[in-house]
This record gives sequence, C-alpha cells and structure tokens, in this order.
Amino acid sequence: MNKILVQNKKSWDKVAHHFNGIDALPSYGPFTQTEEELQLFGDLNNKKVLDIGYGSGHSLRYMADKGASELWGVDISESQKAAAEETLKGLHPRLYCSPMEIDCNLPNYYFDYVYSIYAIGWTTDLASTFNLIYSYLKSGGVFIFSWDHPLYPYLQSENGVITLDGSYQEEGFTTFNRFKGENVSMSIPKRKMATYLNELIRAGFSIHSVIESDVPNYYENHEEVISDRYYSLYKARRFPTTMIIKAVKD
Repeated sequence: MNKILVQNKKSWDKVAHHFNGIDALPSYGPFTQTEEELQLFGDLNNKKVLDIGYGSGHSLRYMADKGASELWGVDISESQKAAAEETLKGLHPRLYCSPMEIDCNLPNYYFDYVYSIYAIGWTTDLASTFNLIYSYLKSGGVFIFSWDHPLYPYLQSENGVITLDGSYQEEGFTTFNRFKGENVSMSIPKRKMATYLNELIRAGFSIHSVIESDVPNYYENHEEVISDRYYSLYKARRFPTTMIIKAVKD
C-alpha cells in the first residue's frame, strides 16, 4: 500500500464519525439532485449491488429498502466498517475493508450495479479502480458515481463574489494537515473532467449520462443568502457542486 493510502486510511479511521449518514443515497452530494429526481438506477429488486466507499452504510440500506438481494461494499476504513455493520444490522451485508485500488477478491462478472457516492475521487489510481469495477460487473451492468465537480475545488468565494483560484490544468494531490477540524492529514487528488471520462472509456465502459448537478427541488423556495462556505446553496445555484456519471459495461 502506498504512502498516501496508509496516511488516508489512518486519518479516515479518526474522522469517520463526522460522515455518518452524510452523502448517501438517495442524495448524490451537497445541494445536488436526489435519485428520486434523476432516476439513474433502474429496478433494484433482486439486484446484486456493490458500494465503493460505503462509509456508514446508509446507501446500502437504501439499496436494501429498494429490494436489492445482495449488499456488498468496499471501504478503506475500519471505523467506517464498524459503523456500516451497525447501520446494516440484520441485512447480512458482505463488507470488505480494503482500498478500492486493490483487488480484494470480489467476484468478477457478478454485480448488476456498482456505485460510489462521493468516494471514487479518493482513489490514488483511477485506471486500476475503473478496471476493477469493470471486472466486477456483469455484461450490461451499470456503474454510477458522484464526486465533487472537478472545477469546484478551484472556486473561491468572498462576500459572494466567486473567483477561480489555481490551475485546473494541473492535476495532482492536495494535502490538508487538518481535516474536519481534526489533527489528521488527508491527501485528495485533483483531476480534470476529461480524465474521469477517458479512463472510463479506456476501461471499456460506454458513457450513458454525465450530469453537472443543479439544486434539488427541496430548495426551490429557499431564500437567497450570500455564503462563502465551501458548499452552500448560494454557490450551488451558480455552479454545480457535483458531477454524476452513469456508465455501462457492454
């Protein structure tokens, strides 16, 4: 396991509690349309599903409520695994604690759906991750994931004036020495939209939908309030917080 994976795993074990139930289906991300609005998944009854970065397990519980027959998941954090086991008590999930970039002996050609809600962008090796996901899916299987819109991290807001800070052209890692107010280090990749799309194509996927998020119906009548927070309704009404991609294994 490389240095960044070791560092991030250790940090996630400490900060996992901050994300309990956050960014989980039916939500696709902060101030982003829900699955009820987007309808990206088809009939989930009796489907085998795999969650990449299952977190506290709430997306898998959503899948169970929709009739999925088998619940599988991969996450790097032991703390997340413990939380997910509590969330999914009685549902008999198959949960693995492993980096998504590494083959943990999941079955090939097995799953109807693989999905990832605000987790896929953490991978240190996008190509390997997409190739593994492709191998897990049945022919005709569907991969759906959401993540920060690739331009969003470059947006800075001051008194409601939004500007671009840094170079979108430069991919790489940004390291935070404090994360969620905790004394931990996290390294987060920055990638262009084209990088995600091209790696999906190289892995063999056909791209079905690319969604740049809009504000969900829930906020339609909310009053406009200027906010400089990283995620805010004010910013989301001006720029998509989230990209959502649906791809199919031919």
